[in-house]
Amino acid sequence: MTTTQRILDLAAAAPASHDEDLVQLLGEANELYQQGLQDLHREMADRHTELSTADLMAAAHTVGMPGDAAQDRAEVILLLALAEWERTPAAMAFMEMAEAAARRGVCLIPEE
Repeated sequence: MTTTQRILDLAAAAPASHDEDLVQLLGEANELYQQGLQDLHREMADRHTELSTADLMAAAHTVGMPGDAAQDRAEVILLLALAEWERTPAAMAFMEMAEAAARRGVCLIPEE
């Protein structure tokens, strides 16, 4: 099963889940979200080895990601990866799942 399919399955199961079950679903989906972003980040770093940092910064601005001249190459590539990742079905499903869980008072940040 792909990361995308598993996140979509977790998001589909979330509305019928409550309390600790929902926290567990959200936690697993969060881990998969982070894994997907890391995988894409590595792919983008490999894909853009020939581009200068200035060209990468221009690409980041084109997709609406903030950035400044003080950022190094790795940071700019991460911004580009995040911009691309946030438009994937997996990322959108996770965001929707997390927002719906938050409206129900459930989140991954423990209360103090």
